[in-house]
This record gives sequence, C-alpha cells and structure tokens, in this order.
Amino acid sequence: MNAAVGLTEVRVPDLGNFRDVAVIDVLVKPGDSIALDTPLVTLESDKATMDVPSTAAGIVESLHTSKGGKVNSGDLIATLRADGAQRPGAGAPQTAAAPQVAAPPATAPAAAAPRSSRPAVAAAPPPSPPAPAAPPAGSGSPAPGAPAAAPRGTLTPRSLLGMPTSYRSDLAPIDEPGFSRAHAGPSVRKFARELGVNLAQVTGHGFKDRITHEDVKAFVKAAFVAPAAPPAKPAPSAAAAAPAAAPPVAAPAAPAAPALPAVPAVDYTQFGPTAVEPLSRIQRISGPRLHASWVNVPHVTQFDEADITELEQLRASLKDRAQAAGVKLTPLAFIMRACVKALQEFPRFNASLDAGGANLIVRKYVHIGFAADTPNGLVVPVVRDADRKDVYELARHLGQLSEKARAGKLPPADMQGGCFTISSLGGIGGTAFTPIINAPEVAILGVSRSSLRAVYREGGFVPRLMLPLSLSYDHRVIDGAMAARFTTWLAHTLAEPRGLLEAVP
Repeated sequence: MNAAVGLTEVRVPDLGNFRDVAVIDVLVKPGDSIALDTPLVTLESDKATMDVPSTAAGIVESLHTSKGGKVNSGDLIATLRADGAQRPGAGAPQTAAAPQVAAPPATAPAAAAPRSSRPAVAAAPPPSPPAPAAPPAGSGSPAPGAPAAAPRGTLTPRSLLGMPTSYRSDLAPIDEPGFSRAHAGPSVRKFARELGVNLAQVTGHGFKDRITHEDVKAFVKAAFVAPAAPPAKPAPSAAAAAPAAAPPVAAPAAPAAPALPAVPAVDYTQFGPTAVEPLSRIQRISGPRLHASWVNVPHVTQFDEADITELEQLRASLKDRAQAAGVKLTPLAFIMRACVKALQEFPRFNASLDAGGANLIVRKYVHIGFAADTPNGLVVPVVRDADRKDVYELARHLGQLSEKARAGKLPPADMQGGCFTISSLGGIGGTAFTPIINAPEVAILGVSRSSLRAVYREGGFVPRLMLPLSLSYDHRVIDGAMAARFTTWLAHTLAEPRGLLEAVP
C-alpha cells in the first residue's frame, strides 16, 4: 500500500425527512477491497429499502454502524483507506460496467460501432463458421483467422447461462437510479453489470426479497429468445447412413414462457385533478406475494353454506360464562375449531407441495392463520397448535393476536408457520368472495355475513341463520370432489356445535 494515501469517510446521503432509519444489513467488513459504488449497508425506512453505495474505492478500514442500528443523514458509515488506484473522477457516479466496454483493435471492422450501454450482450457476434483448429498448447499467438480472445474476466450470457450462439435480446438499457436502489448485494450487482441487466426490473426472491444470482439468471433467460435452428445438412460420408452413431447434439433449451403483458401507463392528470397516496408498508409487502400466489397457484373456489342457527344460540348461552373468564366468544372461535377438526379429517388440506412439485409435505401440526384488518392493511396472525386448544382458548388467542395486530406490535414469529387460513368478513358484509390462497398453503376459507333465510324442512319453510362459505384451493393438490366433501363436512360440523365444545385431549 502507498503510505502517503490518506483515509476517506463515507457518510449516509440525504434521507429527506426520514429520521432514525434502520440498518437491516451490513454488506462489507473491515479489510474488504471495494470499488466505487459498491453497496456498503442496506437501510430500511417505513417507505422503502435502499443500499448506500461507496463514494470512493479502497480498503475498508473500519465500520461505524452495525446491523440493527439506526442512522440519519450525514452519519459516518465507514472509513476507507485509498490504495491510489481509484478511477479518474471517483467522486462522480460511474457505471461499474465501464471496464467491460474495451475498445477493439484498430483493425477490427467493428471499431466504428457506437458504444453500447449493454456490454457483453449487445456486443455478441453473429453465428460464424467453425473456427480453425486451436494452436498447440503453450503457443503465444492464436491461430490465423481466429477472433481475438475476450479480455480476462469478461462474462457473457452465453458462457454464463448456456444460451445459444445466436439470440435476440429484450434487455432494456440500465436505469442507473433504479439500479442503485435495487435490493442486491455487491456480487449480484457486479454480475448484473456484466450481463447488462437492469436490476430495477428484477424481482428478488431471497431473504427480505433480496435479488440473488438465480433471480438475475432467470431474468436474462426470460429476456432471450433463441431462433429456430436450421435443418442439419446430411454428412457426405458413410456416417449419414447411420445417424445413430453420430455424436449426440445438445437439444436447444425450451423457450421461456412469455412474460405477462404489462398494464399501460396512463397520465391521469390529463383527465382531471389527482393526488398520490403511497401504499402502506404492509400493502407494499403483501401485494407482490398475493400476486405471486394468484399467478402461480391454480385457484378454484368452492361455495357452500352452513346452518349456524344452533351455534348462535349456544354462543349466546355461553356469553356470560366466557365474559367471566375474560374471553370474548366470537363466531370465529367456533369456525376455527371446526376447521381444526376438518383438517384432521382431510389431511391433504394440511399439506404443501415440495419445491419440485412432485411430492406433498403433510404437516403433523395444525397452525391456523386468520386475516386481521388493521389501520395499516391486512395481516395474518397465526394461532399455533390450534388442535390443542378448546373454543375458549382459541377465543383468547384470537383476541390477543388481533389486539397486537391493530396496535402494530405483532412480531414476525406470530405470522409464520400457518397451515390453513380463515378470512372472515362476516362483521362487514358480503355474500361470497374468492379469497387468495396464502401460499405455500393449499387452501383458504372465506366467511361472509350470515343471514336469516327461509329454509324448507320437513314439509315447510322455517327461518334458519345461514353462513356463506368460500373455499379457495390449489387444484394441483385438491380436486373438486375433495373440496366439496370438505365444505360439506365443515357445514355439518358447524350445524352441530355441541361437538365443538368437547374437551381437547
């Protein structure tokens, strides 16, 4: 190291009106050699998640923040020891892809081509005839007529992903502001630069939706379409008569499924005044997950109804006893108890597909989630070991979890591990709806408002309180007949509520 080189401080950029922003990840450690724009830490406010890039290149001398800490605008993040090898103008933002666009030799015919913003992708050569035999090992020069070797370390989509020699790229130019805000680590950012991938368009599937190498690879594969291979010419030798003896040829990769059509952007201000209201943090987190479930899981909804006349009479008779025990006995407690018994009767509803989609993972426990309406959006607390709780215990846990959810104090542990979900809109209204499955669960029960109806029984119409049920299920795991049996069994159990008060072993 050059002893004459001093230390450089990297501080938190202007965060606007945000104060005490949480540090959710530290991406480097002392001793790491980093380049300009290398992300140092990841910050998370109640509005967004962002990486703070380095404003200089060098060696990390020390870190002045840690995971779980709080920072504000101007706070010191790290101290760097410069190595004297910074790129010119290191204080100004540059794209990390710049070294990839090396000028070809002056004799190359592409010397006059304009500089591309997508290195290694746009510069891919067209199909070429087979190259001459390689020179002997240790030769100091390539064979005559062979193309110049790519610079050491240069990566291309074909070498990385096994893409065909000829392809068409649908990758858009990199949006630098969006690229810098993307939730990805340094190695993923470098990988994306080398492929010319705009991280702002990549959906992350890692921890806390962080973009991984696999996400970048999947994005590139979806953006490349290989042209149909021309028919092979018959060989002039005797090998043509025995094609089975020819060396195997790798089959071209199956074309990627087309992406969903984008909703066109609309300038609403041309029609009248507008106002922008940001989504809550819960809505921004749950939205992509609901979208993923709706797109990836084949939903079918089975509608049914249950006669809860006797259940409501029983609940009213137990109200005083429940209040004395400090419990609010709601219809949801009875419905949850009935769902526990239904899951025990139909264990496939308490299962999930494995990652390969070839096997079922059948749970031996019963944790039931319920949708809770809060001022910030919908959350799903989970009642753990619901099969070991009677109606009163279920009612107590429902009340406690609902209160924590409304106060915004629900810890992550209380929203994990669910096997089956109940979404009850009975206190609001409606006659039926199609709830979205809370993947990786395979079913969800929607409950609407009960209504007094005239039901024909034993030669006449009698008033009965009927509860609408809407069961959405994953058709890969559950078929229609099984779903109908489930709702029929559930309705029968709710119609005979005395069985729901049995002691839990």
